[in-house]
Amino acid sequence: MEKLYFVSLILLSLAWGACSGGGGGRKVSEPEPEAVADLPQILESGKIRVVTNYNSTNYFVYKGQPMGYQFELLQAFANFMGVKLEVTVNNDLQSNFEALQNGHIDIIASSLAVTRETENMVAFTEPHSFSRQVLVQQAYTPDQVGAMSITYNRLIRSQLDLGGKSVYVQKGSAFVQRLRSLSNEIGDSIHIVEIPDYEVEQLIELVAEGEIPYTVCDENLARVNLNFFPNLDVGTAVSFQQKQAWAVNKGAVELLNAVNNWMLGFKKTAQYQRVYQKYFLNRRSVHLVDSDFHSVKGGQVSVYDDLIREESAQFEWDWRLIASIIYQESRFIPDAESWAGALGLMQLMPQTADRFGVEAITSPRENIRGGMQLLQWLDERMALRIEEPEERLKFVLASYNVGIGHVLDAMKLAEKYGKDPKQWDNNVDYYILNKSHPKYYNDPVVEFGYCRGEEPYHYVREILERYEHYRNVMR
Repeated sequence: MEKLYFVSLILLSLAWGACSGGGGGRKVSEPEPEAVADLPQILESGKIRVVTNYNSTNYFVYKGQPMGYQFELLQAFANFMGVKLEVTVNNDLQSNFEALQNGHIDIIASSLAVTRETENMVAFTEPHSFSRQVLVQQAYTPDQVGAMSITYNRLIRSQLDLGGKSVYVQKGSAFVQRLRSLSNEIGDSIHIVEIPDYEVEQLIELVAEGEIPYTVCDENLARVNLNFFPNLDVGTAVSFQQKQAWAVNKGAVELLNAVNNWMLGFKKTAQYQRVYQKYFLNRRSVHLVDSDFHSVKGGQVSVYDDLIREESAQFEWDWRLIASIIYQESRFIPDAESWAGALGLMQLMPQTADRFGVEAITSPRENIRGGMQLLQWLDERMALRIEEPEERLKFVLASYNVGIGHVLDAMKLAEKYGKDPKQWDNNVDYYILNKSHPKYYNDPVVEFGYCRGEEPYHYVREILERYEHYRNVMR
């Protein structure tokens, strides 16, 4: 009943706000509007900013890897455009629309139903899929936990029977609009309860647990959730098939054209069919959410999460960053060994382990502690050269991968050729990447010679991108 109590508090606070005229609430400073970025500005910046919703199909982390239907579509589009994908998550539709209109994001990437009402605010892209809206209700209620006998519920099969019923839906969603229209069509009142802070799947779970009577959901997502909540019924449609699309700012005409042209072609590919089947049709895939290592339900990156938290806290580092490093180094395999002889979760070389007092190199705790000591040592050395912590982190990660000497060489090369030796992106990273070329590794300023630079170049980028995904979904 805790969840129902929380929903009740939300409704009470909404009612209080309406009665008070909005004058007594806490004032929150909103981000200033930005100029809307169209395609030329996005290409020039080298990144596309998207927001999606966090649930078991659209975007999540499984066994340390970001996954999801929307995520894979977005990654394919970003790769096609040759830009970096910058993902944030927000399940509040209203704030997403505001962020899009204010120029803070470029795309809302979710299964938005294309409606005339919403088209007044945003420009919808070519649809990525189609689905109808269905009523989610309990098919049966167990008499008690673990009981063999169950009580079957009387199901709503006619839309006319929704008259006088309370249906809980996500605030500002197309489900609200559809229920308002349906109320007019049946000539009876449907009590529409808009919940501002709950995502669709959270409302589905509340129905399954008997906390609320009904919600409305896209049929694709509803059928996926039957695998998790077999006591639900989703067989009553409340709409016809609808287009589901992304949204861009109305002023981003070139971006809209680019997405539309790409989407039309991509939907014809085998890659799209594989992605759609993977998240909506493949029963093995939808059961990923049952795993402890699914961020939506289990909330774990690995079996070592608590250990990583403990050791990271000792050095005041974000455990999610360390988890991203460990994924990159060993895929969380404690006895992993590289071709060069590095061992353990954080791939310590034997001489490094000796230096930091690591006796059992494949012991998860000792290995993580040794890796943390090395990171701390590198950070202290780089702090003498680079003051800004976020920028310094890129140099520290590269040094962890390839050695601090090669990174210092790349900084010297950047300075010699008129680049900024204290900036990684498009400056020092270019010289670490090209340190395998004789022109650079034979340069007089270079002390440590040849370096296979592709590995540290990609290492930094991949760890930080994965870290952002972990920050999106893990606490």
